Amino acid sequence: MRIALAQIIQESNTFVPFATSIDHFSAQYIRRGEEVFHGLKNTKVELTGMLSSIEAAGGTPIPLLATHGSCGGPLTRECLDFLLNSLVHELDKSLPVDGVLLALHGSMAAEDQEDCEKEILEQILDCLPSNTPVGISLDLHAHVTPQLLKPNTFFVGYGAYPHTDMFETGQKTARILIDTILGKVRPTMSISKKPMIISPVNSRTTDGPMVDVVAKARELEKDTEILAVSYFMVQPWLDFEDLGFGALVCSDANQLKGQKAADTICEMVWARREELLPSLTTLEDAIDSGLKSPGVTIIGDCGDATSGGAGGDNITVLKTLIEKKADQGPALVYLTLVDAPGAVKAAKKGVGSTVKLRLGHTLSKQDGKPLEVEGIVKTITDGLFKMSAGLEGAEMNFGLTVVLAVGPLRVAIRSVSGLEWDVAQFTSVGLDLSLPKLVFVKSPSHFRATFGPYADQILTADTPGPTRVNIRKVNYKKLRRPIHPLDTFDHKDNHELL
Repeated sequence: MRIALAQIIQESNTFVPFATSIDHFSAQYIRRGEEVFHGLKNTKVELTGMLSSIEAAGGTPIPLLATHGSCGGPLTRECLDFLLNSLVHELDKSLPVDGVLLALHGSMAAEDQEDCEKEILEQILDCLPSNTPVGISLDLHAHVTPQLLKPNTFFVGYGAYPHTDMFETGQKTARILIDTILGKVRPTMSISKKPMIISPVNSRTTDGPMVDVVAKARELEKDTEILAVSYFMVQPWLDFEDLGFGALVCSDANQLKGQKAADTICEMVWARREELLPSLTTLEDAIDSGLKSPGVTIIGDCGDATSGGAGGDNITVLKTLIEKKADQGPALVYLTLVDAPGAVKAAKKGVGSTVKLRLGHTLSKQDGKPLEVEGIVKTITDGLFKMSAGLEGAEMNFGLTVVLAVGPLRVAIRSVSGLEWDVAQFTSVGLDLSLPKLVFVKSPSHFRATFGPYADQILTADTPGPTRVNIRKVNYKKLRRPIHPLDTFDHKDNHELL
């Protein structure tokens, strides 16, 4: 079996004022051919999971392209065309193949395209004989629609949030593709949707309302005709008409059974819609609680979550800490800020120097004004570190990073936005997580996987920004109504989207 593999991942946010260019992908990596596997060596991500299943089956993996654009604004058309052309070029060189495996996000948009994954898939299918199977892994926050479904194509989503099963999802996707090539199964997709947008705060699969839904999905998969049951909480910061919760079921040529399973998952989530509403704390109360409580308090700065596409340059947290005179107190506080000019200026001054900086809103200029601060440069690094969970073993690049001490505040000023999932964003710049009273992370939930062991208390702050987790405060304009939680539904009123 000759099986081609590729990865193009980016999570878009239509509420940010900046676009995603080729440079954003290059800042992480763009690898072609054999470089794909060399660059991902010792990582536990979708592609390496796919590779392990292919090798276990005695197949021949054909690496095409691997790139990651992190999270941010919609792609420019130039950027999307570059990625599409690169992928098609590598595939054309590799034909014939018996199947194709793609690792995609599911919520990548472009300036002129709401569904980049659909366009990627259409380009791939145009290159292949009509009966060539294609298997696709998706993030649990994918925006799935009926238009995404194509003949000879199937999808498998992550099962875990925080996302700790990327490798296993890749393995599962590859195993289904291999069985398809061998004629053992005939993947058939069924989709079901509900008019609801789920805040990422309370939708974890480790605890809370989604636990029973996850258990039901795994129970349904015990039926030999149900190959994969996936649930998609959706990236909520996309202003698209048909946004909503979705379930995809991959059955073995049993459309009816697959549809029943998909509907079952949707009904379970719909019944829990009120339980899924987030429990939020004001920023001021979160700071007060953390300073008064024993041990370490981890606070999610949700409105500026870089893992949801925000710029990471909002100074609300830093400004509030200074207004509350936390910069004059004894308690250590850690936080981050994306500000490339600030990092460069501080680095030029050197470690131990005192520097005045105007920080913040270099990307999101319309959301606020910079804040002038004075501090001492504590450390200077290249911003490179390896992740320990989620993208396990993968290298993250935050670019030139400077830790600025403003009294007891430690501000990790970095040049490149990126996923705030891992404690290494602090430990790699010399900040010991056992020491502070407060630690701010620009993430609504995913940080819990690695920060949890250090936390005596975890709070979710309702901070402003393009990733605001109080969905009722998100300024949707295109969204089809009614939809939960923006509208009130009768107990028996399902309002199916399909």
